[in-house]
Amino acid sequence: MTVSRLQAPRWGHPASLLPSPTVTRERVVVGIAGAGYGAWLHLNGYRKVHGIDVELRAVADVDSRRASDMAHTHGFEKAVGSFDDLLADDEIDVVDICTPPSAHLDMVERALAAGKHVICEKPLTGYFGRPGDPEPVGSVPKSRMYEQVVEDLDRLRSAVESSGRRFMYAENFVYSPLVQMSADIIRAKGSRILLMKGEESLKGSSSPVAGEWKHTGGGSLIRIGSHPLGGALWLKQQEARARGERIGVASVVAETGRVTDGLSGDELRHITARPVDVEDFASVTITFTDGSKALIVASDTSLGGTRNLLEIYCNDAVLDANLTPTNMLETYFLDEEGIEDFQLAEMLPSKLGWNKAFVADEVIRGYTAEIQDFMETVAHDREPLSGFDLAADVTRVIYAAYLSAEEGRRVEL
Repeated sequence: MTVSRLQAPRWGHPASLLPSPTVTRERVVVGIAGAGYGAWLHLNGYRKVHGIDVELRAVADVDSRRASDMAHTHGFEKAVGSFDDLLADDEIDVVDICTPPSAHLDMVERALAAGKHVICEKPLTGYFGRPGDPEPVGSVPKSRMYEQVVEDLDRLRSAVESSGRRFMYAENFVYSPLVQMSADIIRAKGSRILLMKGEESLKGSSSPVAGEWKHTGGGSLIRIGSHPLGGALWLKQQEARARGERIGVASVVAETGRVTDGLSGDELRHITARPVDVEDFASVTITFTDGSKALIVASDTSLGGTRNLLEIYCNDAVLDANLTPTNMLETYFLDEEGIEDFQLAEMLPSKLGWNKAFVADEVIRGYTAEIQDFMETVAHDREPLSGFDLAADVTRVIYAAYLSAEEGRRVEL
């Protein structure tokens, strides 16, 4: 089947090819929506911004205590209880949306309409149910989901383009120094990427609602697979630009499933995945218009800490970007005395024995460079490295993958 509404992406601009801008403002005022883990990761980046005066004005969350705690800990001027409070503050330049994905579409549209620049966490949007849908939402035909998501993306693109404001997609894989150096090498050599293999796997989500489609828009693929997918699509963009070509996604073949369904309660004691109507495993094969391939794996069944990797096989090089875990610092402990509250690695339940520590995690996984780029985007009035085109392409490919998995066929884009 040909899905004509999924158009070829319009590639962005790598940082090395951006014009040297004139700074248009000395200060950028930020308001953050959501005081959860995503906001915490972003704040690790805001602390390290250089060359721009960043003011953390307000954090909004429906949980007033959580908002107040974050405001006090990270130096916000105030905590507020409503997203409307952020939009009503005329001095806030950019709204950083770190809420659950079901709220993204509405918040992005409202922030743009209020004249704010927007940072949006992944995924950009998804299908979370419509009036009259059967329960659970995951039982809705994926063909209907796909069509609705494409309509939402088309509407949102129009809103971004007509707003005169910048949209920044918070895909940290793009900003990892490992991925950035890979892109520099590909551009310098004029390499052809033949195959990419990306993976994010862990033992399940810490969110109690991650197993329900109506909250997350899908399972492991959209929740964590969006990261290596975004990195792979962005790298293909860099290859295309360096070679003066246009390369899009030609087709998607996918398989999803719930591999934890057959486990008893005791057998599940080490895994936090509790899927209701979503998948806990996904494998997606992407074929690009130049015949090259990308294989993306996302799983909620991996013990030992979070795995983030992107392998790039070119005609003249192999680049292996292992974001986590790295072996820069390996630790061995017989007890956890004194380090009970120390996060050695994400999703690692115990620090005993040998482990690989996440060193400079906010740098290696791209959060520092991501926020730096976004603040420069607003201050210099330029395009970000990761913008709307990438956000929309990732979302479209994910829902084409869900369609492929449900109907057991290749989806041509």
